[in-house]
Amino acid sequence: MAVPKIGLALGGGAARGWAHIGVLRALLAAGIKPDIIVGTSMGAVVGGCHLAGQLDDLEDFARSLTKRRVFGYLDFNLAGTGLISGQKLCDRLERHLSDRRIEDLDRRFTAVATEIGSGHEVWLSRGRLVDAIRASYALPGIFKPVKIDGRWLFDGALVNPIPVSVCRALGARYVIAVNLNYDISSRSAAANAIVDHAEEEEAEAREEMVAKDKSGVGARWLLTRQLFGRGEDVPGISTVMVDALNIVQDRIARSRLAGDPPDALISPRLQGIGLFDFHRADELIQRGDSAGKREAEDIARELKLRRDVDARFGVQHA
Repeated sequence: MAVPKIGLALGGGAARGWAHIGVLRALLAAGIKPDIIVGTSMGAVVGGCHLAGQLDDLEDFARSLTKRRVFGYLDFNLAGTGLISGQKLCDRLERHLSDRRIEDLDRRFTAVATEIGSGHEVWLSRGRLVDAIRASYALPGIFKPVKIDGRWLFDGALVNPIPVSVCRALGARYVIAVNLNYDISSRSAAANAIVDHAEEEEAEAREEMVAKDKSGVGARWLLTRQLFGRGEDVPGISTVMVDALNIVQDRIARSRLAGDPPDALISPRLQGIGLFDFHRADELIQRGDSAGKREAEDIARELKLRRDVDARFGVQHA
């Protein structure tokens, strides 16, 4: 008798999404292999890379990030629809995922995005994996939106932060959800760190700059300061926008989980780790692993119980 189809709903959470790597490792080590993975935002990044066989590479990349390297990935974009073009991140995803298509993965995968204008929830279950992932994590106002099939899309966390409902719609009879914002903190240490690094760059270049700023370092520093703010009492644009998004995301998540609760909920203890702390991957992955291990035994026991009950009543699973 087969085990009921298992769905894994990976929620959004910006830098906290690295914890999904640890959760996945813990579940797989316990013999719990999801048949369906649905991700929102960073959940789509981790889930998609896992099914494409690139989880090890993603983990290596995450663990390699430092404050300086995070700053290096911020390709500012003053002429477009987002403060950061995201092209550097896209190029890296392209190198590892190439032209992999979602329908060619060995298990079902869906990335959740939001359509600009209509606000419709969009399930990306076909097409280029890279495009679906980019659309799902495109924070409004921060990253450029992505155009797929004539529709402009951005972050799915605006409509479905923890996509339990999508897992069920795709046929999952047992859904495991991962909530990264259970104890969300309001301010990221990395935001201050990035500003500090920008000031260091500006100070190093100041002596070499003549009356006219030919290098553009000064302008870049001013832009970074405006984007990330300065000091605990002066939040930057990104902090305000992301905090606002997470307030909305938290309210929507609470409502949707109450109306359609998962069979198991994993909530890594991430207090003190902010939304921009991408350089803290080691800690985030470890905390995700610990949370996964705390729940894995109960999940395995419940799956066995359901399998036994189904066997008793002759229930078949596709």
